[in-house]
Amino acid sequence: MTPFAALHHADTPLLLPNAWDHASAMALAGRGFSAVGTTSLGVAAAAGLPDGASATRDETMRLASTLGTEPFLLSVDAEDGFSDDPDEVASFAVELAAAGAVGINLEDGLGPAGLHAAKIAAVKSAAPDLFVNARTDTYWLGEGDGEETLRRLDTYQQAGADGVFVPGAADPAAIGALVERLDVPLNILYSPTGPTVPRLAALGVRRVSLGSLPYRRALGAMLETVTAVAEGRSPQGAALSYDEVVALGRAGRRR
Repeated sequence: MTPFAALHHADTPLLLPNAWDHASAMALAGRGFSAVGTTSLGVAAAAGLPDGASATRDETMRLASTLGTEPFLLSVDAEDGFSDDPDEVASFAVELAAAGAVGINLEDGLGPAGLHAAKIAAVKSAAPDLFVNARTDTYWLGEGDGEETLRRLDTYQQAGADGVFVPGAADPAAIGALVERLDVPLNILYSPTGPTVPRLAALGVRRVSLGSLPYRRALGAMLETVTAVAEGRSPQGAALSYDEVVALGRAGRRR
């Protein structure tokens, strides 16, 4: 079992924060997170590109190449693998692994479950040590019931997925039912209006992702800061110092 896989079988769930650039990833690592994921929305929005449209392959690889040699475990959100060809998805996964990534997140976008399973199998064959987190969008897109979710997750774990991801699932009973039926770790997307991390842990969830929440809150904090200054108020909330931010860049140059 790889060190990243082992984090999914520890006493407490893996809380995986998601970064969108070098500075955000290094700041998270500096707070003690041993593993950091990327957020496809943050990467896409920062580049002025649409999320979930297979438009950020180059940006995703560029970020992985920047972060892959840093002193934390890197999992990459690769949307649907940026291709409908399983062999092309596998080739991309091999590039990610060569850059230093230890995990990949692949979403089905509610496309054919068989195609997504073929992508998973191709990735595991080409890069067997890469942790494949297979995502289904049944809850996220509001299509399909609990049985459809389970059918897809079972197909993906049979194809070799190391873990499965169900963003949008927030009902404790539904989450517990998924855990009971799965043979691989379940990943849930944290929501401020959903179960807390301790509650998710009690339900048997093994990985809790923050997704685009840190990126969206960072943008919100920026707007709050600018508004406060414009209105003659002092900005509230914590901010890194100039020297702290400069140090994040220096850490990257020391690789």
